[in-house]
Amino acid sequence: MAPGAAPGDATTGEGPVLAERLLAALLGRRWTVGTAESLTGGLVSAALVSVPGASAVLRGGVVAYATDLKGSVLGVPGPLLAARGAVDPDVAHAMAAGVRRVLGTDVGLATTGVAGPGGQDGHAPGEVHVAVSTPRGDEVRSLSLPGARAAVRAAAVAAVLGLALEVVGEDGHGGAPRR
Repeated sequence: MAPGAAPGDATTGEGPVLAERLLAALLGRRWTVGTAESLTGGLVSAALVSVPGASAVLRGGVVAYATDLKGSVLGVPGPLLAARGAVDPDVAHAMAAGVRRVLGTDVGLATTGVAGPGGQDGHAPGEVHVAVSTPRGDEVRSLSLPGARAAVRAAAVAAVLGLALEVVGEDGHGGAPRR
């Protein structure tokens, strides 16, 4: 474990390796990336920034922890938020597309969900939705992650970085996005 890192911290485990691989793939495509984070509270951006040279690819991040910020800053439609709340796969998709627009990036990464310890608006701890938006299309993944709050947040970071690698592709030939 890294000095000063808490168990389950996104700076330990898979996060840094996935971040390094993703940044290399994006650099190879000459694409930029931005993050829209809720439950991860900046951990995705921190994982990316931990890689030397990240500034060549990472433009920035938005931590939209409050539901109203998902609408006012990232452009998530108000009726969607009103009908389903912030913990929803379509909200994750709108966040990823919104951060691409707001930050002027090629790729947008988004995380939303419930880290715990308690539930939120009828959603159980560990319910997480991650999304990736690219010029080639968008992909959303819904997960049920086990563990305490720190473990859920770290797993959400790894999940969105892993999904981004699948979509972008490490060899310049990413998988086929579904949206």
